[in-house]
Amino acid sequence: MSNPSNDIDRKLRLLNGVVVVVLFDFLPEHRSWAWLKLMQGASGFYKNLPGLLFAKIMGSGEGGGFSLRPSSSHQGLIFLFDGPQSASDYLKSSELEGYRSKAREWWQGLLGVNSCRGSWGQQAWQSVGLLPEGVEATAAQHEVPSSNGLHVASLTRGTVRATKALSFWRYAPAAQADLNKAQGCELSMGLGEAPVLRQCTFSLWKDTESMVQYAHQGAHMRAIAAAHKHGFFTESMFVRMQVLHMRGLWGGRTFDANAPAARALGLAS
Repeated sequence: MSNPSNDIDRKLRLLNGVVVVVLFDFLPEHRSWAWLKLMQGASGFYKNLPGLLFAKIMGSGEGGGFSLRPSSSHQGLIFLFDGPQSASDYLKSSELEGYRSKAREWWQGLLGVNSCRGSWGQQAWQSVGLLPEGVEATAAQHEVPSSNGLHVASLTRGTVRATKALSFWRYAPAAQADLNKAQGCELSMGLGEAPVLRQCTFSLWKDTESMVQYAHQGAHMRAIAAAHKHGFFTESMFVRMQVLHMRGLWGGRTFDANAPAARALGLAS
C-alpha cells in the first residue's frame, strides 16, 4: 500500500532557481496602468523573460499590509529564474525600469533560497548554491543557517480553505501588527494572489535570529498553531532566503546592499 505523503511528493515539481522580489507603491497618476497590469496576470512575463520558471504579480492590502481592504497603489512581483544571470538581466532590464519609473517607492531583491517547506501551485523551490562563501544552503525543516552578516528574508504563502476563511482572518491582523513592530524587521508587505483566499507575506530581516524570534512567539506563533490544528490551508509554502542584492526606497528608507555574488553580476550601484 502506497504512502500518501510519497504520492503527494511525486506530484510536486521541484524548481531550482534564484528568486527576484520587487515591491511597488505606484504614483496616483499611474495606478490605473498598474491595475491593468495586475488584471492581465503573470502569463505575459513568460513570453518576454528568458529563464523565467515561476511568476506571480500580486496585489496588496490597504497601506501595503495584510488587510481585507485592497490597496489602490501597492503591488508585488515574485519571480523564480533558472539562474543568477537571467535574474540579474531582468533587474537591469528596461521592462522593470518601466515599472520603477511609475512608482513613488519601490524595493527590489535578488535572493538565494536557504530552505523551503511546502509548495506553491504544486511547485517547490530549491537552492542553486548561489549563497556567499561560508553560508550553507539547507533543506532541513528545522535547521537555521547563519546569515553571515547579510540580510535574510522570508516568504509565507497559503491557499485558505473557503470554509476556514473567517477563522484564518481572525488571526491575521494581530500577526501583522506584531510583524510591523518586530525587532529586526526592516520591511514587510502583505500580498494577495487572489482576494481573501490566496495570501502571501514577504518580510526582510537584519539577521536570522530576529526572523526566528518573531516566528516562534506572540500572535504569529498562535496563528501558526491554529493553522495546523484546524487545517486552514489546502496548500502552503514557507521559504527562508539570503539577500544577495537589494536596492530601492521603501517607507522613506533607502536600501542598497550587495553580496559578492551580486557584485559579480554587475548589480552593485
